[in-house]
Amino acid sequence: MHIVEESLLIPVAGVTLEADVVLPDQAQGVVLFAHGSGSGRHSPRNRYVAGELQVAGLVTVLADLLTPAEERLDARTAELRFDIGLLSNRLVALTDWVTAWNRTRGLAIGLFGASTGAAAALVAAATRPDTVRAVVSRGGRPDLAGDHLDRVRQPTLLIVGGRDTVVIELNREAMKRLAGQAELQIVPGASHLFEEPGALEQVARPARDWFVRHLRPVPHPA
Repeated sequence: MHIVEESLLIPVAGVTLEADVVLPDQAQGVVLFAHGSGSGRHSPRNRYVAGELQVAGLVTVLADLLTPAEERLDARTAELRFDIGLLSNRLVALTDWVTAWNRTRGLAIGLFGASTGAAAALVAAATRPDTVRAVVSRGGRPDLAGDHLDRVRQPTLLIVGGRDTVVIELNREAMKRLAGQAELQIVPGASHLFEEPGALEQVARPARDWFVRHLRPVPHPA
């Protein structure tokens, strides 16, 4: 498989965001990552998941939702990582950019959100119901999506570590409100960051299968 990697500066929503894009040949869809809680496009956990998606023929877009100056501010104050309105607005803008970019135009779009980024992904899915086709949340805080949960009709997979008991309950409550297909997978023995041996593999595989299934191109009738 031939893979092209690009680092881009993407002007959206009045700022310029840094992104790493990997494009397999004959791509079957594109997945945009929403990082959370002080993380960014260099997150080894999200990059591991992205690698599994790339092997399956999916374009991955790992973009920082905060500018470098905002990241420095957030590192001191932690005030922006929970600003779901800001994060989701930028994720929506990035989704629109992916839709229009000549390298990904016409491909079905999925969103992968981690921690607070999962809330931003769900808000973006509710905001772009005709563009976003599927969502996967890793250790996510879907409760922070608020009333947008009731408008998420896309197939949504929620993956939570078995030792992350508070977040498990938050995800169970969120599932009751999601308007579309929703599944909760609990990874036994895993903590919030899935740092235990083998835990991250149990995130990457179901995420890959979920996106491959739901982002598969729809054949046009003859």
